[in-house]
Amino acid sequence: MTKRAPASRNTKLFVLDTNVLMHDPTSLFRFEEHDVFVPIMTLEELDNNKKGMSEVARNARQASRTMDEIVSSCAADIADGIDLDTPSRELATGKLFLQTEAINMALPAALPTAKGDNQILAVVMHLAERFPKRSVILVSKDINMRIKARALGLDAQDYFNDKVLEDTDLLYTGWRELPPDFWDTHAKGMESWKEEGRTYYRIKGPLVTSMLVNEFVFQDGESPLQAWVKGRDGRSALIETLIDYAHSKNNVWGITARNREQNFALNLLMNPEIDFVTLLGQAGTGKTLLTLAAALTQVLEAKRYSEIIMTRVTVPVGEDIGFLPGTEEEKMAPWMGALEDNLDVLNGTAGEGGDWGRAATRDLIRSRIKIKSLNFMRGRTFINKFLIIDEAQNLTPKQMKTLITRAGPGTKVVCLGNIAQIDTPYLTEGSSGLTFVVDRFKDWPHSGHITLQRGERSRLADHAAEVL
Repeated sequence: MTKRAPASRNTKLFVLDTNVLMHDPTSLFRFEEHDVFVPIMTLEELDNNKKGMSEVARNARQASRTMDEIVSSCAADIADGIDLDTPSRELATGKLFLQTEAINMALPAALPTAKGDNQILAVVMHLAERFPKRSVILVSKDINMRIKARALGLDAQDYFNDKVLEDTDLLYTGWRELPPDFWDTHAKGMESWKEEGRTYYRIKGPLVTSMLVNEFVFQDGESPLQAWVKGRDGRSALIETLIDYAHSKNNVWGITARNREQNFALNLLMNPEIDFVTLLGQAGTGKTLLTLAAALTQVLEAKRYSEIIMTRVTVPVGEDIGFLPGTEEEKMAPWMGALEDNLDVLNGTAGEGGDWGRAATRDLIRSRIKIKSLNFMRGRTFINKFLIIDEAQNLTPKQMKTLITRAGPGTKVVCLGNIAQIDTPYLTEGSSGLTFVVDRFKDWPHSGHITLQRGERSRLADHAAEVL
């Protein structure tokens, strides 16, 4: 460890648990002016987890390579700490310390020293005693590890850098209700005109600065309004009224919107100018049904896209799904029950024609839907496709980037998910890839987001979602 006292007592010393490096290999550079300490046990656990093709194994290898580059570039004694400003391109100005000596710390008898977590805790205890005037903090994604550290009187915290939001209640919903006095405060100097059956308003007022492009606005009352913001220029905003998909004449593959948010979602799904759509909502809000109905209409009727590609996270993500027996589609079939259920509903709306007609329609529909595994997405390009990513809340931001960057010319990407149902270890509502893209894509003219709130599956499902 370092042979001299730290230059500044205000800087903290963060001790990294293995799961932080396996979650974010660049975490070494995320502590700004503070110092980072990596125990030998962390390196040992990285070594144990580096084999395989899973996301965790890839991250372990990347973290090891990053540390190798940092140590190789250091001309000074490692025990004095390695400056991170050059390797991190000035993202971090602290130092990296590697454990360079054996630490024999007496742990409580109830904690077995053979366990890796407890050896890391021993290192934190040693550092806290060695630098009593400095903040020594354990950083871990493991809740039990943090509880044990606090029980021993040590500082411990979660790794926050990957979190988009601390509070998911602050996540962008994609819509806002206009106040009752909206037109009184925004109608001064307003321009209004009609074009291709839509009404446009150019408004100015106090709310305009907080509006985002493709955000939906609505007002209930005597003269209800449902519209979306199509552009914002300084202090003025352009608002366009919506197509009413709740009316049967505007049905999408026989499906009509049952509530306001579903109408907003269909306006996004059916608009060719919107390349990227995210739909959040609990079970039964209609995410998959609306998306499939819009996809079938635009593939089979409008011929806007050549085919539908559907993929979903098979937790654990990235593990080998095997080669024999069965094709990629057959292996994915057990995960695709939601697709089959929704096709049953949509096939029932395809008109009469008896059993033969329905069977023929179903075969036609099924031939235009391809089911793909996430494992084989890297390096692919989808041209003129309607790409549906289901259960997207289980993706990390890195995996989400890998998927969305597959989109070629003319492709529309739709991400569906419920951030309250995350199954991937160490992912939380705040750090999910779905939360990440919702936050990063807001206000881009070719993307839109809607949080669906009202369940439409059945009264039983709605009640269960509320009380269970």
